[in-house]
Amino acid sequence: MLTTWTPAHMPEKEEIKTRLQTARSQLYDFQMKIKEHKIPVIVLFEGWGSSGKGSTIGKVIKNIDPRFFKVATMSAPTAEELRYPFLYRYFKQIPEAGKFTFLDSGWMEQTCKDCLSGEIEGEGYIQRIDSIRRFERQLTDNGYLVLKFFMQIDRDEQKRREKLLLDHKDTRWRVSDFDKWQNEHYKKCAKVFSQYLSDTNVSSAPWYIIDASDRKWAELQVLETMVSNIEVAMQNQAHSVPILQNVFPLEQIPRLSDIDLRDKTMDDEEYRGELKQLQSKLGELHNKLYRRRIPVIITYEGWDAAGKGGNIKRITEALDPRGYEVHPIASPEPHEKARHYLWRFWTRLPKNGHIAIFDRTWYGRVMVERLEGFCSENDWKRAYNEMNEFEKELKDWGAVIIKFWVQIDKDTQLERFQERQNNPEKQWKITDEDWRNREKWDLYETAVNEMLKKTNTTYAPWHVLESNDKKYARIKALKIVIDAIEAALDNKTDKK
Repeated sequence: MLTTWTPAHMPEKEEIKTRLQTARSQLYDFQMKIKEHKIPVIVLFEGWGSSGKGSTIGKVIKNIDPRFFKVATMSAPTAEELRYPFLYRYFKQIPEAGKFTFLDSGWMEQTCKDCLSGEIEGEGYIQRIDSIRRFERQLTDNGYLVLKFFMQIDRDEQKRREKLLLDHKDTRWRVSDFDKWQNEHYKKCAKVFSQYLSDTNVSSAPWYIIDASDRKWAELQVLETMVSNIEVAMQNQAHSVPILQNVFPLEQIPRLSDIDLRDKTMDDEEYRGELKQLQSKLGELHNKLYRRRIPVIITYEGWDAAGKGGNIKRITEALDPRGYEVHPIASPEPHEKARHYLWRFWTRLPKNGHIAIFDRTWYGRVMVERLEGFCSENDWKRAYNEMNEFEKELKDWGAVIIKFWVQIDKDTQLERFQERQNNPEKQWKITDEDWRNREKWDLYETAVNEMLKKTNTTYAPWHVLESNDKKYARIKALKIVIDAIEAALDNKTDKK
């Protein structure tokens, strides 16, 4: 894009001054409308070193109430951040509805650095671009306004600005080694930047190349672009987002009514013997996972009183407590509900080498949120593809993904509900909501069947645990977890 870009004609200084006043006033007015309409806004500033990204952000935010925005400088990832998926630290930064997040550099700069250093190329680059495009599309599909600015200056102007900064001890720190390297290899960088801009320039999140040769002119371009896009975003809020066709490989899975729960039992002696053996094996594998830096994500969905908690307990008993975390997922907190629904799961991912266990998951969107009206029909229909994309991202990162559906029949659930109701020590486990959900069993079964069918991917398949006998389900789960971890270890070259 840079090679074909033609800068807009820069107006006279007086015109710039007049238009700046208008644009600043408009943005000030629009900030309240953004809050009223609950539109989250992400403003990404990329560009050449010394092109004025930081100073432009500083001028823009003067027109916004400081309670409604945050600014994040996305410097090189830390050693800790490198133990998570590439998009992790950017997903963490997304704003709540009605607020702005300004990013001084982001996923473009990191990707281009990796390209220029040779860290990613070929298929690795294509995979990275696919991840970024999906990330940005998911944000816009979920109501985010994503504004991407590239601050453009020529080589001579960059060199001049760098010299001015380097000549003063108080500003020297603002010129990084990468900024200097950019200027020395300007053509090479321009080629990589241009390719990236072209590869990620989509209608829902287009690039705006800003002529940054003059600072006031740059500010005006940014402000007027923000104002016009905010106006369009408010107009488009009522429009439904197209439902994308699934592009991920799926495997067939039986309907819940076809799952045979008979004879899926185990006597106490056999259970105790297998439990001890399998837990010992899992403990050994946990050490290998840490050494090989392989992350594991285990998810549980299932009927109320199906035995998820007891199942999780038998797995965690075998693990080093320093290397795992269990996430019980309830209704989203206000700050979670105000963000993309996957945000609270992105921010709970394990570091590589660690295990995360989710008691309820992102699939709540196509079950409880769908049936209880907590999201629109468009939202939950769109979610199947978004969740497949999320899990693909995790798989490409190197994670082992194990998804359990814990299955019982309706009569067994009633027995367990009554047992809890009649036992003072277990009454805390049964709520009015559990009984209400039971009344909707058939509706939930329809939703679950659709969920299993549309998200049973080859890279993150569902495993059904027949749990009329809890002992049987626990042993089956341990075996599945062990098999999945062993397969991952076999597929990963041991470098130590």
